[in-house]
Amino acid sequence: MPDVLGWRAVFGVMGPSTNTVVQPDFEILRPPGITAQYSRIFTPNAKAISNESFRSGVALIGDNTLEAVRSVMTCEPDHLIMGMSAVTFFDGAAGADRFIRQVEEASGIGVTIGSHACTAALRAYGGVKRIAFLSPYWPVMNAEVARYFTDMGFSVVRERALQCRSWTAIARVTPAALVPVLKALDGDDVDAIVQVGTNLSMVRLAAAAELFLGKPVIAINAATWWHALRGRGIADRISGFGKLLEEH
Repeated sequence: MPDVLGWRAVFGVMGPSTNTVVQPDFEILRPPGITAQYSRIFTPNAKAISNESFRSGVALIGDNTLEAVRSVMTCEPDHLIMGMSAVTFFDGAAGADRFIRQVEEASGIGVTIGSHACTAALRAYGGVKRIAFLSPYWPVMNAEVARYFTDMGFSVVRERALQCRSWTAIARVTPAALVPVLKALDGDDVDAIVQVGTNLSMVRLAAAAELFLGKPVIAINAATWWHALRGRGIADRISGFGKLLEEH
């Protein structure tokens, strides 16, 4: 018999313990019959993050991920979702594939990750070759994101690292503060804009920005959830959060 509430699918989601955005984002995108069961990746709330300390902090999260995987597997989910994006961009496309293998070997089931979900979303729109992206990261991590997208065949025209000073500070960046960032990233030389960093709240703003910029604007939480749904054969159209979930 299927799960009473998750009769279509039960997702296990791993997210940093400092992340307060990805869980509510996934909840507002959740169709009937789908549940998301969260497993917190222990993450000390690093203060005064710098270019030098960012990478080591993300590496610690990566090291703790498999423990969160083992924990969430006790509820017997159908599929896993990585609710933290930085570790899925490390070492380009090869690093993303390696991360998937590690999680799938530990769990025995499939996993959706943010980097490959964004690539799938860009390809779903069609005709996207030149992109810009923004993140709450520091430049050292943006370089990894740019490397990944280049590996996947895209040209990165512009990027912006918001350089948030702690993990929890990411969730305090307002949509109003992000509007001018999006406008500065845009241009005739950009086919689409991507937002990475799952603790940065942008699923609603990205949908609005598609209207005022007239091109795809992809929020990583929306792309990741969309990719997980479609990978399970769940084709529900979800309105109000951009063309990706409404039309693809």
